[in-house]
Amino acid sequence: MIKRPLKVLLAGPRGFCAGVDRAIKIVELALEKHGDPVYVRHEIVHNRFVVQRLEEKGAIFVDELNEVPEDAPVVFSAHGVPKSVFAEAKKRDLYYLDATCPLVTKVHVDTARHRIEGKDLILIGHKGHPEVIGTMGQLPDGEIILVENAEQAEILEVRDPENLAYVTQTTLSVDDTAEIVKILQRRFPTIEAPRTEDICYATTNRQAAVKNIANECDAIIVLGAPNSSNSNRLSEVALTIGCPKSALIQRATDLDNSWLDDVETLGVTAGASAPEVLVQELITALKHKYNVTIEERNIIDENINFSLPRTLSA
Repeated sequence: MIKRPLKVLLAGPRGFCAGVDRAIKIVELALEKHGDPVYVRHEIVHNRFVVQRLEEKGAIFVDELNEVPEDAPVVFSAHGVPKSVFAEAKKRDLYYLDATCPLVTKVHVDTARHRIEGKDLILIGHKGHPEVIGTMGQLPDGEIILVENAEQAEILEVRDPENLAYVTQTTLSVDDTAEIVKILQRRFPTIEAPRTEDICYATTNRQAAVKNIANECDAIIVLGAPNSSNSNRLSEVALTIGCPKSALIQRATDLDNSWLDDVETLGVTAGASAPEVLVQELITALKHKYNVTIEERNIIDENINFSLPRTLSA
């Protein structure tokens, strides 16, 4: 059988970021040091493949701390947790490891600083996302105003327009966030911006990498979880830039080959919590059906690493 040609543009950077890599290592090292089981509050990162691999090694994922036995170690996910979770862990004298991404922790630190300075605080983010829940939980209920889109920013009412600051979720669309910020700065000219960008380097780089190939592609596939914010943003960015269609899938087996019937050039990327093995799995699957040629398009090399908790690295 003659296979029809399919050109694949691999966007780079893609896949794991430093915060995700650190969080996974924390669980793996905790299992090595303490044995199984090690409990993890919520998915350590938003990827079922990663979660299942850790479950096979002895990790147990739970929704809340009341599911964790008194004598078991527990890891908090990379998305960050409200202060109330730390308080409960300390009250129960649980041994816990905080796998919060340092770039999310930076947002938490800024949130606390703004409160000390007496600022009213706006958080740009998606309601219900674990990172947003964690950031809003750094202050008492009602002290952070959540803005999800430009429409909300236009009608937002605040207590003191001259005494505002904002922070953002780290995994948002760069362009959508810039639009929201522009509206807030127009309406509240003295609003204080983060000292350094809150949207993380990995989110920014992966979106830029998709933009770099989108106009050349008939379709783009994003490997990632449906509950992964940064993965969803990659799929949206592809369409915004002009790619005719994009799809977010978790594994190669999720792909309907008929979706590729009119595709000659396919872009492929992966969200920050999707391992490279899933990209290679997809490439292997495509090669079974098509005469695949691959071109890497890397726009920047990432060399960021985050240190591990001392209790594990010692």
